[in-house]
This record gives sequence, C-alpha cells and structure tokens, in this order.
Amino acid sequence: MANELEKKSMYIEQPALENGEASKNFDDDGRPRRSGTVMTASAHIITAVIGSGVLSLAWAIAQLGWVAGPAVLMAFSFITYLTSTFLADSYRHQGRRNYTYMDVVRAHLGGYKVQLCGLAQYGNLVGVTIGYTITASISMVAVKRSNCFHKEGHKAECSISSYPFMAIFAGIQLILSQIPNFHELSWLSIVAAVMSFAYSSIGLALSIAKLAGGGGHVETSLTGTRVGVDISGSEKVWKSFQAIGDMAFAYAYSTVLIEIQDTLKSPPPENVVMKKASLVGVSTTTIFYVLCGCLGYAAFGNNAPGNFLTGFGFYEPFWLIDFANVCIAIHLIGAYQVFAQPIFGFVEKRCGEKWPENKAITKDHAVRIPLCGVYDFNVFRLVWRSVYVIVTAVIAMIFPFFNNFLGLIGAASFYPLTVYFPIEMHIAQAKVPKYSFRWVWLKILSWSCLIVSLVAAAGSVRGLADDVKTYKPFQSQAHE
Repeated sequence: MANELEKKSMYIEQPALENGEASKNFDDDGRPRRSGTVMTASAHIITAVIGSGVLSLAWAIAQLGWVAGPAVLMAFSFITYLTSTFLADSYRHQGRRNYTYMDVVRAHLGGYKVQLCGLAQYGNLVGVTIGYTITASISMVAVKRSNCFHKEGHKAECSISSYPFMAIFAGIQLILSQIPNFHELSWLSIVAAVMSFAYSSIGLALSIAKLAGGGGHVETSLTGTRVGVDISGSEKVWKSFQAIGDMAFAYAYSTVLIEIQDTLKSPPPENVVMKKASLVGVSTTTIFYVLCGCLGYAAFGNNAPGNFLTGFGFYEPFWLIDFANVCIAIHLIGAYQVFAQPIFGFVEKRCGEKWPENKAITKDHAVRIPLCGVYDFNVFRLVWRSVYVIVTAVIAMIFPFFNNFLGLIGAASFYPLTVYFPIEMHIAQAKVPKYSFRWVWLKILSWSCLIVSLVAAAGSVRGLADDVKTYKPFQSQAHE
C-alpha cells in the first residue's frame, strides 16, 4: 500500500513537508530529492539547443552575408540568455515550486494565457519530435549514401529511402520512452551532448581543412548571395527570412527550461544554478554556431549546402562523414527524449488526476531486469508512450518534408515561449512600473521579436508551398 501511494505521487502533487523543511530523502514539496547540477542542466540545454541544424548555419549566413549573419546570431544569443534568466526566476512563486511552463504562467499571469501557453508549448514539442524523426533518418541515409559515393563516384545517383531508418529510430524511441521521467535522463543527455560536440567539431575541422587546402575559389560577400547572379530578388528576400528564422529557433529551449530546472537539487537556489547552466549552454552553443557558420561560409561561399554533412558539401574522408552522421543520429535519439518527456509527464499527470482510482494508470509494478536492477512497470505509460512514438513516426513518413511545418510551428511558438511570457512574468514578478525606461525597452524587445516570428513564419509557408509542389508520397526523396 505504501509503495502504491508513493507511485501515485508521480502524478498527484504532494503537500509540502511540515514547515517547508526538506528531509533526507525528500525535498520541501514532498517529492523525492532532486539531484541535478550545473553539469546535468547544461547537458540538457546543449542537447536541446545544438541540433543538426548547426551544420546548416553556413547556408543561413550565406543568405545574409558577413555583416548581418554573425550579428543576427549574436543578437539571438543575447535575447535567449536574457529571457532564460527571467524564466529561471519564475520557477518559484511565493516560495512554491512550479513543475511545468504552464504552471509558471498560471502562477504569475493566470487566465486565458495559461491555455495559450499550453497550446504553443505542447504543439511545438510534438512538432520537434516529428522533425527529429525525419532529421535522424536523413543522417542515417547519409551514411549509406556516403559509402555509395565512395564506391560509385561523386556523380552517382545513390537514391536511398529514409522510411526504414525512420522505423529504426522509432523502435529505439519505443524503448527509451519507457524511462519514467526527466529526472532519469541525465546520462542520455550527457551522451547526446558529447555527440553534438563531436559532429560539430568534425564539420568545423572539415571546413578548416577545405580552407587550408585551397578548396577552389568561392564567392563570399558582406551581403551574402547576390541578386541576379546566385538567386533572384524575390528568392533573396524569402531565403533571408528563412535564414533569420533558422537562427532564432536554433536557440530556443524555453519549452523545456522549467522541466530542466525542476531536476536541480537545492541548495543552492534553483534559479541561481539554472542561470549558470543557461550561461554555459548558450555560450557553448554560440561559439559553435559562429565557428561552424562562419567557417562553413568561408569554405563554401554563396553556394553553401543546406547541411554540409548530410547535403554532401564533403565526400571524403567518407569514414569521417559516416562517423559524424552517426553522431548526429545518436544526438537526436537523446534530444527526442528531452522534448518528449514533458509531453509524457503532462498527459500522465492529467490522467492520474482525473482517474486516481484506476490502477492501470496509477499503479507501478516492480520488475527485476538482469544487470539493470528493478524497473517500475506501468501499463498506461507503456501503452500511451508507445502509441505516441508510433504516431509521430507515421506522420514523419507521410510528410517527410515536415521540417517546414516544424519551422511554422517554431515561428508560432518562438515569440510566446521564448520572449513574450518570460518578459511578461518578469514585469509582473519584479513589479516593473508601467512606462518606466525598463518597461519600455522590454516591450520594444518583445514587439521586435514578434516581427521576427512573423517574418520567419512567412518564409516557412513559402518553403512549405515549394515542397508540396514536388512531393511524391512514399518515394525516396532527395536530401539536401
């Protein structure tokens, strides 16, 4: 009976311990003691932020040029860190913990904004998991294509279907999705973060090698691709919009920040640790982004491929390209879980609150696994999470160009989740006087980012329209 009550606490909030004091095994809210540190939180952030999109930044800078490209990257780095500190300070409200982004908004703002937050957050998380299924399969395909090009020559067609690899990725996620909660993901995030460093470094090293070896003459400029030479005037505008959107969303991890912060042990205060982790995560990300973007642009010029590892900006050494793409796939396996766990937790908590007497939902069964110890098996968790992984994989297979949908979802969620809500909660929490200097510049920042989201959304819609024109369902697609 005691064990069953303990398991129910996963879904139903327990009252704080007497006098708010933490015991040896429990925190001040009555939940099992958290053990997260700056290192584990930083790993979660790096896993969430540095995606395979880092290797497309050469293309993004090619659209904007040497002046605007790095400037936009640095601007989004600053905005992301600033708003992440606001969000970290919002974790506790009047001393009480908030476990999810929606809980934070409910505590500080309330009203209809809570529903808007939930729609933006969970819509974005679902989109990201579908997008990662596609992106990971593209990296797996790139391994086979790399070997094909090595054997058959660089001009060979080497057309390979990504659908079997999506199925393999989904199979791996079916197993990993049974990890009970975010608190037990630290090891996976650390592995994924190491992988992200590995493939980013490989891309960086190959760019430097190409520059050092001459690599042929390439055209670069202060304004990027040239109208009338590389692309038309209208294409320049739309691709610049897409590039700005790529850079903005490349930094976004606000959707999972509160869930990451809820893994941290205290003392020291969670917001202090989270700010340090955000600084480490955003700084590390920015260094890699600027180096990969700028050196990649210098190596490939205005003709930089969309992704110079999966798009074959490099063909040799083929084994190194293979290794880099394997690293991308492993990283995305971990990143999928970082973004999926908040969805799992949200649905399971709601179901546990609605049907507290349903043992299939609330009761865990201890199962001893050889070499792994005891695993708490839950029927509802097994069924619901498996269905979610299968559905996201099927959607990815039906719409393999979903990355532009993802850009559209990102455009819709970047402004509210990364900018609007953190700023509004900071104003409410710090009681910033209306029309004061600080209030005015925070509002200007908020409105400016809204414009960026709208511009990025327009670019994503245009890209989506182009994809639909050439779409042939369940056929091998060209991955650039």
